[in-house]
Parts: sequence; structure tokens; C-alpha cells
Amino acid sequence: MAIALDQRLHLSQSIGMKILITGGAGFIGSAVVRHFSRGCGFGVINLDKLTYAGNLSSVEPVSNLPNYIFEHHDICDEAAVDRIFRAHAPDAVIHLAAESHVDRSIDGPAPFLETNVKGTFTLLECARSYWCGLPDSARDKFRFLHVSTDEVYGALGAEGQFTENSQYRPNSPYAASKAAADHFARAWYHTYGLPVIVTNCSNNYGPFQFPEKMIPTMILAGLEGRQLPVYGDGKNIRDWLHVEDHAAALYCILTKGVPGEVYNIGGEAERQNIEVVESICEVLDSLIPNGSSASYRDLIHFVSDRPGHDYRYSVSCDKLKNELGWTPSRSFEEGLIQTISWYLENRDWWRSIQKRYDGRRQGLG
Repeated sequence: MAIALDQRLHLSQSIGMKILITGGAGFIGSAVVRHFSRGCGFGVINLDKLTYAGNLSSVEPVSNLPNYIFEHHDICDEAAVDRIFRAHAPDAVIHLAAESHVDRSIDGPAPFLETNVKGTFTLLECARSYWCGLPDSARDKFRFLHVSTDEVYGALGAEGQFTENSQYRPNSPYAASKAAADHFARAWYHTYGLPVIVTNCSNNYGPFQFPEKMIPTMILAGLEGRQLPVYGDGKNIRDWLHVEDHAAALYCILTKGVPGEVYNIGGEAERQNIEVVESICEVLDSLIPNGSSASYRDLIHFVSDRPGHDYRYSVSCDKLKNELGWTPSRSFEEGLIQTISWYLENRDWWRSIQKRYDGRRQGLG
């Protein structure tokens, strides 16, 4: 039986540390909500606008816990965000709400400016107002964890890695909007003293990912016998981070990280895009043979490249490993098998999305 909001508010008083998580119905956000509410036992306030990529079924495993509350609002709505701070009195914020698909940003950049820049500004201002009114002991403990992407750094050649000191050179509208948000977050630390920590992560994968992103796109296309569309020559390189390892890293940073610092989070799993697709085909061949001697590789189809497609991303997480003691818990091969198995076992989840998402390619400019 669902617990009423007023009962949840009363119960939350005895839970201890409470975290306001924005974008908690999205892919990464839902993993963070599940990790903090179920795995860590923290009180969680999930603030989400429920855009096309938001899905409350992704947090269904924790939705009836007494330490979980959902607030359906836009982070650009200052009055709503201010009320949420006053009503729930969080001890920390993990800010994940964002428009995140590069292809969509190419076709329509305006929502990325609205949510990623204006929304972050609004959240920072409401957090600052709330933080300034806290008692000294609570002010000292409060944290604002701003979650960003390695794409703000631009593209790498064949060698080297991004570090926390790398220059920002965003190349897509999405990356530019996240870079602007990062700069606002840092400015609110240096100008106003708001205890902000910034993280920049590599490409995430795992369960509950909306099927516009590469790995679920390939899994679902393979299961349905459709072509597997690979951009360009498939040799662009990304570092892959399992979303549950990302959630664990954010817990580590929230509890051990230093305000004003930046921490890069990577999976230490660089792969060419074509290598990832071929690995998906191998796992599908093993788990669900297509009934003939043919391999899912036969479905691979090269298509025109994404405009301005960055060649390579790779982040060094030495600072996070050496200073805070975090490392990825699984290899890419292990995580990929787990991910594909999840999509095989949860067909109802993605089939319900397909009723409103046609999978049509975007980002052709």
C-alpha cells in the first residue's frame, strides 16, 4: 500500500540524512535514487519534470519506501523549487536533471539552454537561499553535488586523458550547455561560498536506459531483427561507466569529497563504437541465438556520421581513486552481459516506451 505524502514527511524526520535528487526519474538519476534510498538508507526527495526520458517505473523498486518522496516539478520553476527546499529541508543536493542526448541538441538546442543552464541557475539560487538560512552546524555539512559530463572537455586524439584541470572545449550544443552549467556551479562556490562539488563522468550504460542511446538502441534493434546503425566508420572511442558504479562514486564523493573540488568519474573501459556493437552481437549470439547460423553481426549497418562527432573521450579517475578510494566494481564485459540480460528480462519496460518513441534517428542537423 502506498504511503501518503504527509505520512512520508513525518516518517522522514527519523531517517537522518536527506538528499534532494533532481532528475531522479531519468536513467542515471533513477540509479542514484535506488542506490541512496535502498542501498544507503538515506531519505530521498526525487524532483523530476517527467519529460520524454523520465520514467517512474525506473524507481518503482523504492517508490513505497518510507524514506522516498516524489515531487513532480520543473527545476526552472523557482517557486516550486524554493518550496521543496523549505518543505523537505534536505542535507544535500545531487543535481542530475538535464537534457542529455547530443543528437536532440543538434536538432533543437533551445531546451538544453532552458533546462541545463537556466534550470541549474535556478536550483543554485534556491539552494543558496536555503543554505544561508541554516544553522551553522547544518551549513557546514550541506553539500551541492553538480553532476556533469566529460563532453565539456571536447575531443581527444589517440593519446592522453582528460583530467580535472583540462581546458573546456565543448563541441555540441549539449556539451556547451553542460559546460555553462558547470561554470555557474563553480562560480556559486567561489562567489557565495555555497559548498559545491562538480563531477564529470564518462558514457554511462546499464539498466533502465532510454533506448535513444547507443547500447540500448543496438540491443533492441538486434532483438527485433533490425539493422544496427553505426555512425561513420565506427572508430570513435568512448570510455564506458556502468550506471550503478557511477551511483556508488557519487555516494563516495558526497560523503568524502571536498567542496570546491572537481572529480572525474570513468569506467576505465575505452572501446571503439564498433567494438561495443560487436560485443553486443557476441552476447546476443550466446544468450538468444537467432535460429540460424547467422550472427547478429550481419545486422551491422554503417550510416552517415553525426555532425561534429568528437573522436575520443577518456577521463582519468586517478584523483577519485587516490584521494577518496573509489574504483569501478565491474569490467565492461561483465557490465554489458548484465545489461543485455536486464533488457531481455524486462521487455515490458522498454516495450511501453516504444509505444511513444519511434526510434527515428535525430541529429542530422
